[in-house]
Amino acid sequence: MSESVGAAPATWTPPASVADRLAEGRAARQRTPRSNLSRLNGGARDPLGILDRQNATRVPELVPLRIERMSASPFAFYRGTAALQAADLANDPHSGILVPSCGDAHIANFGFYASPQRTLVFDLNDFDEAAWAPWEWDVKRLVASIVIGGQATSRDDRVIEDAALAAVRTYARAMDANAGRSPLLRFFEHFDVTAFADAADKQTRDVLRAAMHDAEKRTAERATRRLTETLADGRMAFIERPPMMVHVDAETQGRINENLSRYADSANIDIRVLLNHYTVSDLARRVVGVGSVGTVCALVLLQDGDGHPLLLQAKQAGESVLVEYGGIEQPDQAVSYIGKHGHGGRVVALQRILQAVSDPFLGHLQAPAGDFYVRQFHDMKGSVEAESIEDAPFGAYAQACAATLARAHSQSPQAATVAGYIGNGRVVGEAILEWAYAYAALSKADYDAFVAAHQDAPTAA
Repeated sequence: MSESVGAAPATWTPPASVADRLAEGRAARQRTPRSNLSRLNGGARDPLGILDRQNATRVPELVPLRIERMSASPFAFYRGTAALQAADLANDPHSGILVPSCGDAHIANFGFYASPQRTLVFDLNDFDEAAWAPWEWDVKRLVASIVIGGQATSRDDRVIEDAALAAVRTYARAMDANAGRSPLLRFFEHFDVTAFADAADKQTRDVLRAAMHDAEKRTAERATRRLTETLADGRMAFIERPPMMVHVDAETQGRINENLSRYADSANIDIRVLLNHYTVSDLARRVVGVGSVGTVCALVLLQDGDGHPLLLQAKQAGESVLVEYGGIEQPDQAVSYIGKHGHGGRVVALQRILQAVSDPFLGHLQAPAGDFYVRQFHDMKGSVEAESIEDAPFGAYAQACAATLARAHSQSPQAATVAGYIGNGRVVGEAILEWAYAYAALSKADYDAFVAAHQDAPTAA
């Protein structure tokens, strides 16, 4: 009998087993003891210099608005400082176990959106900074946001500590459970927020259901009614509201069909066919987010022959802060992919990896103005306002975010390695909690310095 069957090689080496990966993770504790994850080395820092460097690449007239939004509170500042945290994490000990990472996994970057089946799902919803990085960088950003968000609303320290530790334990349990499942089962798994809400206490259930109800109302049709008007010739156009919404220059307007074609080439074939039903009716620049303010974000309005709208958002994509400031070397495949498809392609690729289900309109393009990714605008997108909810829902929401993050990280072949390194989560939880409190104090000092440096700066119009 032949040594091979069909096209199979004569010799075959299987991938590492779960047991092998778990052992690899436990061995990594020798290289970086879990207690070392508590260390915030600090060292020479230039936080305002990093922010100034980012501002230098932004639309100049929008920089005052970015400063204004980041000055609103310590938590708003933290939301806009993923680059600062990446630079600080680069100086700290880390596990060396890399997974596809969100890069900005704070509690305000989780939320609701519509699945292709038009059901509401809960997941990570911001991937501008996504790249490969140590698994704990996302967890640290999440836990620090729990601490900073809790302090911003004057919650008792015990409430904040319990929420933070519960989040790490939830992540650890989820990673351990996921390690025992097949890669295919992990791929199809998602966080069932409805079941989570049904099993929660009444306060938490009410908060989640209210957020879900609000998200279901945030449709593209509703946004179109609020943001556009119909002109005499039947064409729909955006209503200008400077600086939040302004029309683009003639050169950019003239490139819209060319850029739309580039985007369509990156989208699935069903979306390409669907786009043939529409024509572009208007294009405008819109301000979004906190840290993203000043990057180019455009809304593209399309309509069919009967006036039915389709609203797309094209957002500029630059190098991930995990690479630019965190210094994490990316896998060769990732570098090659970015070289071919740009950073818009990076954002879309990692969003598809990390989310359980993604917007079918996701796509990307490389344009004269830079790299962009494209998605639907306001497709049932909503979130829980973690700063305004009671203590019990606050803790439950932190756990929901942690479980969702674990599902995302579990798509990595290194998932079981992470589980082996973490163990039951007790040592890692205490270490990350200590780090998060130290980082919250550091971020508050950066915030105070930021506000003082810009107290005489002009405000946004």
